[in-house]
Amino acid sequence: MNVRAIAHTAAAAAIAVGLILANLTSASLADAGFQRWVADFRSVAARSGISGTTFDRAFHGVTAPDPEVLEKARYQPEFRAEVWDYFDNRVNESAIETGRQLARQWGPWLDRIEQRFGVDRHILLAIWSIESNYGEILKNERVMRSVVRSLATLAYADNRRAKFAREQLIAALKILQSGDIDVHHLSGSWAGAMGHTQFIPTSYQAYAVDIDGDGRRDIWNSVPDALATAANLLARNGWRTGHTWGYEVVLPAGRRFPGGSMSLDRWASIGVVRANGRDFPRGSDDAELKVLQGRDGPAFLMTKNFFVLKRYNNADKYALAVGLLADQIAGYGGLVRDWDRPFTRLTSSETEELQRRLSALGYYDGPIDGKIGAGSRSAIMAIQNRLGLTQDGHPSKEVLNTLRRY
Repeated sequence: MNVRAIAHTAAAAAIAVGLILANLTSASLADAGFQRWVADFRSVAARSGISGTTFDRAFHGVTAPDPEVLEKARYQPEFRAEVWDYFDNRVNESAIETGRQLARQWGPWLDRIEQRFGVDRHILLAIWSIESNYGEILKNERVMRSVVRSLATLAYADNRRAKFAREQLIAALKILQSGDIDVHHLSGSWAGAMGHTQFIPTSYQAYAVDIDGDGRRDIWNSVPDALATAANLLARNGWRTGHTWGYEVVLPAGRRFPGGSMSLDRWASIGVVRANGRDFPRGSDDAELKVLQGRDGPAFLMTKNFFVLKRYNNADKYALAVGLLADQIAGYGGLVRDWDRPFTRLTSSETEELQRRLSALGYYDGPIDGKIGAGSRSAIMAIQNRLGLTQDGHPSKEVLNTLRRY
């Protein structure tokens, strides 16, 4: 090696060491700042009725922020989420079949929950699916983490969420103090959503139910408690027993429609009809028109229960996904008019096959779960680039068929 090369290598090494030391110093300062924040928060918790014993138990071993929580809090999706993308990942053959199996398995408990709260079992099963993949997400250590550390991280380092996180952290400490769950099992998502039905701590305090009678409101380990808690939230926010969430409809061509709510009879009088050709069963019920994909996609008239579902998650797509999945778990048909996609959709099993083939070729290292996220899309785009195809990232029948011949 010549002198110039040696000098260059030494300089590079010095820079690398300097960066490492800088990062270590920065991390050290961040840890120290976080520890001061925790020490200061102890008095805030005390004023909210949290004992010193509970606080110390909750924060034992929590000495630094969780960097993955901050990464997720800052994350901006690489791909714009199309409406069909949202529904394909949530309302699919796998979710429907698993929901039907679990409806049979938990039938006696679902009977009790329906009788007590008046909320349809298929709605609860759909919420369970969308919130935690029927509890499977709770087994994933890459996703689930300490609620205390996650919320403390956000309260300390995320200015946008700091107020929310402090409120949720106090509520989480109260849950721990109540004895409903111990600190080792007080786990949740990066934002503090907990259990099978993903309740944030304040919502847990407001709605959690011990329906299995073991003295604890355990939405982490008791499926009956988790489903009853979801039912309680919906019931207390005005769920109408025996009513649907809404109807898929067909709009007359060339007509503009008013915003706001009208009776179903009034909608029918201006040419809006059910997509399946049947009459509206309660013409006096008020409903609001929703077209999530404009005139290119399906249209819906949403009734009261749709807006109750939005009390769980205030997004039209979420509430509609719950309703559509619930209907199919119950045995009703899917959409008469499907979402307008620029490709041929895959089934759940075909999507898993696509992921397996991408993995075998070294393009994908995520879970083989039939759900298309950023990792799957990046892999699809990479293989499309290699094969000279349009790099759109779509999980299409065309891409799968190409890989089958590869």
